[in-house]
Amino acid sequence: MYYMIHPTKGLQGDVKIPGSKSGTARGIVLGTLAKGTSRILNPMPGIDSYSIIDCCRSLGAKINCESDDEWIIEGIGQENLKPPAAVFDVGNSGTGYYILTALTAMINGKTVVTGDYQICYRPIAPLLSAIREMGGQAISTRDNELAPLLIGGPVEGGHTVHLPGRNVQWSIGLMVCSPMLAGDTRIVIDNVGERPYIDLTLDWLKAAGIEVQNIDNYKEFYVRGGQTYHSFTKKAPCDWCGATYPMVAAAITPGSRIKLLGMDIHDFQGEKVFVEIINDMGGKVEVLNGGQDGVIIEGGHPLHGIEIDCTNMPDAIPALAVLGSYAQSGVTKLTGITACRMKETDRCKSIVQELSKMGGKFEETMDTLTIYPSKLKGATLYGHDDHRIVMASTVAALGAEGDSLIDSVEHVGVSFPRFYEEMKGIGANIVRLKEDA
Repeated sequence: MYYMIHPTKGLQGDVKIPGSKSGTARGIVLGTLAKGTSRILNPMPGIDSYSIIDCCRSLGAKINCESDDEWIIEGIGQENLKPPAAVFDVGNSGTGYYILTALTAMINGKTVVTGDYQICYRPIAPLLSAIREMGGQAISTRDNELAPLLIGGPVEGGHTVHLPGRNVQWSIGLMVCSPMLAGDTRIVIDNVGERPYIDLTLDWLKAAGIEVQNIDNYKEFYVRGGQTYHSFTKKAPCDWCGATYPMVAAAITPGSRIKLLGMDIHDFQGEKVFVEIINDMGGKVEVLNGGQDGVIIEGGHPLHGIEIDCTNMPDAIPALAVLGSYAQSGVTKLTGITACRMKETDRCKSIVQELSKMGGKFEETMDTLTIYPSKLKGATLYGHDDHRIVMASTVAALGAEGDSLIDSVEHVGVSFPRFYEEMKGIGANIVRLKEDA
């Protein structure tokens, strides 16, 4: 599917941001493990969420996702875990991949875990090593420590496992599953990044009656065994990462004034710092009543480059690359970006490739991206089958000189299904083209 993006000024109106993809994913799995009825309010109705739902249904959970406002889960209870009735196909969900791989190691039996072609190249070796260390089986069918995987359990508690911190999702799966083991588990993380994802996980675990202790400032996590998941009702906060795209679009287009609805500046998501980033760069963002009454972004203010630590928001690199390119002065330097290279794509490489077509200028190392002010021009853009590259490239095209054509736009369904509808609703000049364009 293709869209033509025409240069646009003066974005005006309200934007409804969907619920957090990460929070929804955790809620689906925890609700499955609990006995009784759990409810997820403000869920993310995205492709990844439905992939996780399919896996949990194969375990026996009954999940009603007919309403966009509330999903209802009839859990199976952790004592009823047994090998699923089908292969665990997580689709494109990285969160689902890591959590469900750990979950299958808790089951007495063997489970095949796989996903789409991107998942089958996402690193998981440290988690597989931890499963083996805890007494489980973890076999890569291609003998390369990548999916498809054959996971055999159950693993045992009473272990201390060490995991690198460059991808915190390797650890999060064990945090979710280790409370069900008979013995206690210690998870030691070396140089942990992405801390908001840990905080988000601990918050959802607490809602389900599970305690995981954060020891020595995220260096170690103590998980008491023999805990029981309980049903819960919890709201997924609106997705700050999804919000970054209309925020950047408004900040770089003169005459714009938009309001994001239902945000919470006090939740755990790392991307909420975009409020500070845009203001620090010379833009104007106002948070009303902690975000509950809206977050207002005004365009037309000259931006200047700054240095930004991205350790706690690896998904934000594409949007920040666009924002830095539109600065009128100064260099923008992103640090702590290594984790973004292990997502659906190497997101630093992907966004640099697309913005360079438009005239963007960059320098990158493994852990940094330096962005120079540039006058971007329209181009034919490739979305890399990655929702965040698609949305960031679209935003870049709105402020460019000349029209741009972008493909694989359907991938926004992973995290922001109504992205194009919301953007057109505030005046973005975007036209869907026929399939044979």
